[in-house]
Amino acid sequence: QVQLVESGGGSVQAGGSLRLSCAASGYTYYSRYCLGWFRQAPGKEREGVAAIDARATYSYADSVKGRFTIYQDKAKNTLYLQMSSLKPEDTAMYYCAATSDYAWPPCGGNWFDRGGYWGQGTQVTVSS
Repeated sequence: QVQLVESGGGSVQAGGSLRLSCAASGYTYYSRYCLGWFRQAPGKEREGVAAIDARATYSYADSVKGRFTIYQDKAKNTLYLQMSSLKPEDTAMYYCAATSDYAWPPCGGNWFDRGGYWGQGTQVTVSS
């Protein structure tokens, strides 16, 4: 059974930093996996934030490029999202997600909506 458990959310002032962690258990890093983060703010659609695939190809939303960094420690089965220069518009529930299909490219489109696995989410609130 796959479980994704996020931690590290919280409240910060604009310009601050947070690091989110996602501990994955039971997940197999298969040949076309995509692992990453998406977020959802109240009244808004889900938005992919950052992802990494089996080829170690990284992708970021334009709104977070240069501010957020995704990385993983496979030995610890943990995915991270380092967030810096946070803005009030980054306020949202952040979810860790992992695919389970063989779509190509692995992190294309709304990869997190393809019926894979999600964590329970962690809230990030950025005040101005």
